[in-house]
Amino acid sequence: MSLQSEILGLAIAYAALGVLLLIALTRTNLPVKAKTGAIIATSVLYVFVFFRLHGLLGWSAYEALPPRFELLWGRVVERNFVNNEAGAIHLWVEELDDKNRPSQVPRAFVLPYSAALAEKVEAAKNQINQGHHQWGKPKDFGLGGGEDHPGGATEVRTGGGAGGDPSGGGLLDSKFLGGGAPSIEFAPLPPPMLPPKDGP
Repeated sequence: MSLQSEILGLAIAYAALGVLLLIALTRTNLPVKAKTGAIIATSVLYVFVFFRLHGLLGWSAYEALPPRFELLWGRVVERNFVNNEAGAIHLWVEELDDKNRPSQVPRAFVLPYSAALAEKVEAAKNQINQGHHQWGKPKDFGLGGGEDHPGGATEVRTGGGAGGDPSGGGLLDSKFLGGGAPSIEFAPLPPPMLPPKDGP
């Protein structure tokens, strides 16, 4: 979903809640002051939530990575045992279609820290610095089939968890808190497949 559709969905949800509140208040025997206070409080909360949502923009998403993506950049936050911080891996990616064409909508994702994944991300960043664009694909559970995949692995199932893990996802996911991370393979990005040119 695009940012515009997300905002539109939130606006519709808030409007629906407002209508439900008005219906509920018109069918109760509460004093007029209580009804007026509820309406004012709801209106103030709408404004509060609107401005607070702006603070969420730009933060890495605890969502599944796209099934195919170009790695634009990554940031590894190492574990800090002194402050009891688990660490994390932030990826800035752009989804690719089946013809390796980018979506032109880069997004930021956060994954649980693991030393193996951190090493892969740093190696991919080095390749990007040398001018070699990298693409990747999350993989958690092999399904067989032998379809093309970065690094020659088999096709895998991705799902709704952080970084493609179908077990859950999000900051409160036990896999995130425990430091587990999905496996991601990176490889040189092939050129996009262009449509055939028209004949003369």
